[in-house]
Amino acid sequence: MKGLVVKNTGSWYQVIADDNSLTECKIKGQLRLQDIRSTNPIAVGDFVIYEKNADGTGVISEICDRRNYIVRKSSNLSKQSHILAANLDLVLLVATINYPVTSLVFIDRFLASAEAYNVPAALVFNKTDLYSTEEINYLLAVQSLYESLGYKTFQLSALNEDSFSGLNDFLKDKTTLISGNSGVGKSTLINAIAPDSLAKTGKISDYHNKGMHTTTFSEMFHLPFGGRIIDTPGIKGFGAVDMEATEIGHYFVDIFTKSKDCRFSNCKHINEPGCAVLSAVDNQLISLSRYQSYVSMLSDCDSGKYR
Repeated sequence: MKGLVVKNTGSWYQVIADDNSLTECKIKGQLRLQDIRSTNPIAVGDFVIYEKNADGTGVISEICDRRNYIVRKSSNLSKQSHILAANLDLVLLVATINYPVTSLVFIDRFLASAEAYNVPAALVFNKTDLYSTEEINYLLAVQSLYESLGYKTFQLSALNEDSFSGLNDFLKDKTTLISGNSGVGKSTLINAIAPDSLAKTGKISDYHNKGMHTTTFSEMFHLPFGGRIIDTPGIKGFGAVDMEATEIGHYFVDIFTKSKDCRFSNCKHINEPGCAVLSAVDNQLISLSRYQSYVSMLSDCDSGKYR
């Protein structure tokens, strides 16, 4: 039988068939022995081949070809990556200017990972009802930066139902992975657009104004207006997973555009003569924050941090 993986608890996979029946499945032993360079060989969004047991459970024997997928760095140092989800139309990063702060470096690493794995990305800036005038002005500047790079952005407040209308239209009929740091209101957003999900919500920890994890596994929910969303545990970071140092600049759309004018084709944009990217940074044609994010990812790659 063929089905879609809609939930992953780490040891069990919930698979839905064409007739909407759900089966709790394990992975076939030999599938685990394959040379899979990630902590999880199967992800939510995967289409799989499985067989049902007499007791109603199932065994997954094959993963169908993926259209795409997105990864983050793994907390398991023996592995290179953790696949967040597969076969996506969109990845949506939920970010906050405060309560807690989502750093621009984190946003840039997320967008670079999406570019690397060929998944369209968009940004939602949440909790706008909590921001001061100064924070709102900063948010507008940040939105302007990312929209100038071609990324769709949204402002959202859980207290204002009207703020969801544009986002709902954007998500309609898409399979979307929703990600973000813990505490940014990801589960509150999911509860608002997919009421049947009953996603857990948690309070912000006083420790460094960080969020507390409330989602412990990945799960897919159907949207009442059409489409699917995938909720994942709060993400702490994205790294240069499976990226060569000379490739990282390709995943920063602004840096890649300017790099075509560099004197050397293998320019790393650090201190090379005739570097068009460094010239663009000096002339404020490339944001300094974006360039700093690029350098941080390049440093990870050069140090072998995720290799």
